[in-house]
Formats: sequence, C-alpha cells, structure tokens
Amino acid sequence: MRWIDFELRGDFITLDRLLKATGLAETGGQAKALVAEGKVQVDGRDELRKSCKLRAGQVVAVHGARVRLHPPGALAPATSATS
Repeated sequence: MRWIDFELRGDFITLDRLLKATGLAETGGQAKALVAEGKVQVDGRDELRKSCKLRAGQVVAVHGARVRLHPPGALAPATSATS
C-alpha cells in the first residue's frame, strides 16, 4: 500500500480534484469516472459523489494507494542546511 500525504491549501478539496492533484487520475474526466465506477473509498466507505468535499484528517483510497489529508501548514517544508 502506497501512502501519499496531501496538504490542503484551504478548508477542503473536492474528491475529483484530489485524485488529479495527487496523480491518481491523469485527467479530471478519469477522476470522475473512477468515482462513478465505485473504485474510490473515503474513510473506508465507497464514495460515489465526485465533488464531495474532503477535509483534513480524512483518508482516500484508490488503486492500492491511500491519501492522508492534512491542514494547511501541517507538513513542514524540507529545510536545507546552510553553512
């Protein structure tokens, strides 16, 4: 199982946009088709609403991958060491 951590930019993201943003769907149309075909789960339950609003703390599963949603600013950017 591959885990992807995704940081939200606002309060929520729609399911179809998340699938495209994480690369789990190549296009918005493909994302919508995955949802319509019942291949996507949110928090362990099948989700058929393409534009359902996802918020921090939720987990989306599709294609053997799971996406954890984090609030804005929760994931620290990589820091570089300076001499």
